[in-house]
Amino acid sequence: MSKAYVIELGEDGKTRTATWRNPAEVDLMDGNVTVRVHHTTMNYKDALAITGKSPVVRRYPMIPGIDFAGEVTASDDPRFSVGDSVILNGWGVGETHLGGYSPIARISGDWLLHQPKGLSGAECMAIGTAGYTAALCVLRLQDLGIGPDRGKVLVTGASGGVGSFAVSLLAALGYDVVASTGRLEESDYLIKLGATEVIDRREFSEPGRPLGKERFAGAIDAVGGQTLANVLSQIAYGGVVAACGLAQSHDLPTTVMPFILRSVTLAGVDSVKAERSIRERAWALLTERLDRAALVAITQTAQLEAIETIAPMLLDGRIRGRLVFDVS
Repeated sequence: MSKAYVIELGEDGKTRTATWRNPAEVDLMDGNVTVRVHHTTMNYKDALAITGKSPVVRRYPMIPGIDFAGEVTASDDPRFSVGDSVILNGWGVGETHLGGYSPIARISGDWLLHQPKGLSGAECMAIGTAGYTAALCVLRLQDLGIGPDRGKVLVTGASGGVGSFAVSLLAALGYDVVASTGRLEESDYLIKLGATEVIDRREFSEPGRPLGKERFAGAIDAVGGQTLANVLSQIAYGGVVAACGLAQSHDLPTTVMPFILRSVTLAGVDSVKAERSIRERAWALLTERLDRAALVAITQTAQLEAIETIAPMLLDGRIRGRLVFDVS
């Protein structure tokens, strides 16, 4: 792959066009490290950028791709040398700074991590922001006192990227994991990842009572909306919900009752601007605990040239797990 996928805005300020262009024709923006991109992936946010269904892109022209792994080819940052293998997740790349759907990226060294030992670049992109976010959520539950001994932990959107990794990581740590999905045909897949129970997402999709039965000690939610409201109502006393997404909605039609009557904590998890120390903890957890067989089961490979076909499929929930693109 020798060309970059470039989204541009017409003179009318509304019409979007996308073309494959030589990256030498595109201003790569400021940065003190240049990386030859070897692998990238597609996240929900990338799919929104490609389809234009949400105003994710805030600068034009834009090269999407919020994750990439590659090799340093030039560096003015003393932390990185030519030849180093590096990874990047977030930091506005693919939104306000040109991203990874290109053979070359120029970025700030503050945004980079050295590729974790024990993981290849392709594996890091199979994990990507989805797996890294799932790890952040697991750490959030642990830091707030939700261990395996507390009871069942629910994962919503379980057959998606974040959900798949959350199920696998929690299971590897000894949690009793309940997976919620809108695709019950994926039940065998989720059981293989480590879920002990699979339930239909419709249990959480309609308006419910402010307080329901205490079913879960904690939850990882990538869905938002009515689902998150219903999940909060079913968290046991002192439980925690780590919220990291809004695949259903950015609304939250809930009440204060779970918080003031059951001491439930709603813990937000941001992956874009997380501190380096937190990122390193998340990647250490993934390196140490992620089941490699589960990673293989979660991962599919695809051609980067197919991103315009794949993006709407991902938004519609028709892509299981994760996609890896070989840019090199």
